[in-house]
This record gives sequence, structure tokens and C-alpha cells, in this order.
Amino acid sequence: MLSAIAAALSLVASPAVAQTRCLSAADAESIALVALPEIIRDAGRVCSALPASSLLRRTGGAFLAKYDAEADRAWPAARTAIAKLSDPAVEMLLMSDYARTMLTSVFAPQITGRIQPSDCGTLDRLVTLLEPLPARNTAGIVVATLQYLKAEKAKGRQKSIPDLPVCPAPEAK
Repeated sequence: MLSAIAAALSLVASPAVAQTRCLSAADAESIALVALPEIIRDAGRVCSALPASSLLRRTGGAFLAKYDAEADRAWPAARTAIAKLSDPAVEMLLMSDYARTMLTSVFAPQITGRIQPSDCGTLDRLVTLLEPLPARNTAGIVVATLQYLKAEKAKGRQKSIPDLPVCPAPEAK
């Protein structure tokens, strides 16, 4: 899920704008909320070797309905956040009824294409552990973790995280 946000944010940001602007945690969380339902569904398709009863393999039910509802609520904020990092010409495209479907259909395969069969058990466990949390909390965990990893990369301790247009987390006092 962390790589989902990283890929989504790096895909929507134009290189020149991303170098000068960053997304607040709330902006990044809105993008995460919009992307997560399709990423979860696509991960379930990729992890077809898991038992049919596993949470990751379910194609409906309360778990996904919770994420779908939050994605619907988050879309206006996500659209605005994406526009902040995009070329101005993209802003008009984001107003299209098809923009959200197009974006999520691009993001999900970018993420799930990296899943190895050996990852599926761990992913199913993570999704199961996150199930009782509100979808907004899951998005918050993802973004806070990305901010932490970005800070670690800036200190030279983490090298594998891509440069993300997510603003640094506020310093603890």
C-alpha cells in the first residue's frame, strides 16, 4: 500500500512542479483514499493463489464498501491535490467524469504489477490487520509512513523510496 501512494504521487506530479511544490498530508491522504479500493481489488486478482476466503481476495462486502465510500468522499479533494502538482492543462481533464476511473486504472497496475506471489500472504495479513480501522486511518498510516521514509532518505538512511511530492511531516516538539 505504501508503494501505491508513492507511485500515484509520482505519476501525477509533473517533474518541474513537483520540485517546487509538495502535497500536505491531507492532500496525499485524499489521493490514497481514491486509489486504495482499486489497488486492493487488483491485489486480490494478482494474489489469486490465496484462499478464496481471504480478505484480499474478496471482491465485495463491508471492507471494500468502506473504502469505496471514502474514495467517493475523497475524490473532490484528491482532484484538487492532483491539480496542484500537475500541468495546468491537466486541470480541465480532471473535471471529466472519466478522470477518476482513468487515474485509478493507471495507478493500480503500477502497484500490483510489483507484487510477487511470495508477497501475497504478507499483503493479506496487512489488509486483515487494517480491516477494523476506518479507511481514513489506513490512508493516514500510509502517508505518515511515506513521510518518515522520505525523511530517512534525506538523512541518507533509506535509499529505495522514490522522491515524492509529499511535504515533510511537522517536527515533533
